Amino acid sequence: MSERAPAGFFDNVVPRTLSNLRNVWREIATSTRGVLTGAPRAVLPEGDAAQLRLQMESCLDTSGGEVSARARSAELGRTFLALNAAGRERFLRVLAGDFDVDRGEIDRACTALAAAAPQDRPAVEAAMRAALAPPRVRLLRQFNALPEGVKFLVDRRAELIEMDDDDPAMRGLADDLRALLADWFDIGFLELKRISWDSPAALLEKLIAYEAVHEIRSWNDLKNRLETDRRCFAFFHPRMPDEPLIFVEVALVRGMAGNIHALLDETAPHDDPQAADSAIFYSISNCQRGLAGISFGDFLIKRVVDALAAELPRLKVFATLSPVPGFRAWLTKAGEGPDLLLPAESRALAAIVGNGASAPTLNQLLDHPTWYSDPATAAALREPLLRLCAHYLLHEKARGNRTADPVAHFHLTNGARVERLNWLGDVSEKGLQQSAGIMVNYLYRLADIEANHEAYRGQGEVAASSAVRHLTGRRQPGRRQ
Repeated sequence: MSERAPAGFFDNVVPRTLSNLRNVWREIATSTRGVLTGAPRAVLPEGDAAQLRLQMESCLDTSGGEVSARARSAELGRTFLALNAAGRERFLRVLAGDFDVDRGEIDRACTALAAAAPQDRPAVEAAMRAALAPPRVRLLRQFNALPEGVKFLVDRRAELIEMDDDDPAMRGLADDLRALLADWFDIGFLELKRISWDSPAALLEKLIAYEAVHEIRSWNDLKNRLETDRRCFAFFHPRMPDEPLIFVEVALVRGMAGNIHALLDETAPHDDPQAADSAIFYSISNCQRGLAGISFGDFLIKRVVDALAAELPRLKVFATLSPVPGFRAWLTKAGEGPDLLLPAESRALAAIVGNGASAPTLNQLLDHPTWYSDPATAAALREPLLRLCAHYLLHEKARGNRTADPVAHFHLTNGARVERLNWLGDVSEKGLQQSAGIMVNYLYRLADIEANHEAYRGQGEVAASSAVRHLTGRRQPGRRQ
């Protein structure tokens, strides 16, 4: 493998996958006569759309047995794969609108249910359930029997999410897909696997493509993340054995890590994992957009903690090194209100320019991409930014009792506590834009996970160390620090 993936390297991954899918489904579809007299045009104009409806209806026809039904489904899938973006959207609209529930049938079932005698209710209720099940769900289920059919449906839900359509039928189709996928991707069906440098190259390619927190810049970078003092675990589904659903990268170190650049330094010597006392979760990436809202990240962390504790019994600390992706946006929205900075902090910012010049605002200083490299500016910003970040994590809410920061919400829901803020822990362009360079350690103390989870989900109470609470001037009443 070359050190750096060449330009366009990943552009070939998706087309290659689709090509393989077309070939596999063509072989399955050879036994069907099909409904379309020819290949549909890529934009799926109305004439072809009318034929498509007939093709979908043929998939719902139960005659011919299971083999014929599977062949018709494969042919329908191949029809979809031949379309361009506009044609695919039209395909989904036909599926959503023309194969929705029959509302007249639902009304009749409601009337029958209201008038049913007690002894007739089971049959009438069964008819009601049948009326409430849209035919499109039966169509979707048929893809479950095809090779790569589940992945095909996951990708279709991703397209529906991107459309963000107000059409009730399209929203209904998206909801139907989510319900099916939630059943199929129950945690009981998922398998935890460790990914190493010896894993298939195609899987390693996907790690690079799916990494969403800290970009993997080269093959050497990836190899460094899979060294002996590192671990990478992912969940897989038996119907998508070559596609990771979510993966976590872990560093085995001594002490709690506070700087992502030091953690990912390719030139640093590798530590003995047997001597490590801390497992630092520094990147968690969801891989399948179509599974958004179907949560298994919390189970991943718990399963990885169990696996690491069994392999390396000397590990005592399980913590993250996480960004604060909403902090900088919150600061910008907060502006320069009178309560944002303390008097001493305002004076420290004014002292940066001196000579009676007007003091720069906090956001003006942060807008300079290299502010962190100027010692005077960094020193003046350290105290207010750490204080404001602690306030943001502990007290700012998005809705209800949910904390404003999405990463914080994820870990607090899982029972972690805010353990430490790390000044200039990530001075990459992304780290500065999102988190003002600050990183957070969320600590998973096994004895406290359940209590922390219940307190957060029930009352919105954020578990935090005394050091973090001290930054805001508030303590957490009634909780062990």
